[in-house]
Parts: sequence; structure tokens; C-alpha cells
Amino acid sequence: MNNKPNPELIDDENPEWTETMFSESKTATELFPHLIKKSKNESKISSTQVSLIIDYDIISVFRATGRGWQKRINNALKEWLQEHAI
Repeated sequence: MNNKPNPELIDDENPEWTETMFSESKTATELFPHLIKKSKNESKISSTQVSLIIDYDIISVFRATGRGWQKRINNALKEWLQEHAI
């Protein structure tokens, strides 16, 4: 087996990383803190945005309650989960 690298595949502008390079590297959050949104609780994701298909009549009832209707749907789902052990 030939352990020599193919000279045509060597990229002098982008060399293979060494252990030192890895140990000195920084995360995207460290480099661009103004671009990375931190969660309220870094160790636990408290919520996430999803796309759902929900019957229009259900959405219209919640929307009619005014601002915060999405939070009320979330609370209704939480209540349902507490009542129905899954």
C-alpha cells in the first residue's frame, strides 16, 4: 500500500489540519457572537418553530382571541399532553 499523497491532490492553500490547529480553533459563536442568536437556556431548547397543518376552523377560533393566539395553541397542546399519557 502506498502511503504517499498524490501530489495532484495536495492543496497548498488549504493544508490538512494539525492537532495544534484544532486546539486553537474557535466556534462560530466565538468568532461571530453578533450573528449567533443565543437561546434563553443554552443547555435546553425551550421551543422551536415548526410548520403544521391545522384545520382552518381551529385556527380561526384561536386567532379571534387576539394577540398571543399561537401561545394559547401551545398551552392547549401542553394541557392535552398532561391529560393523555403518551
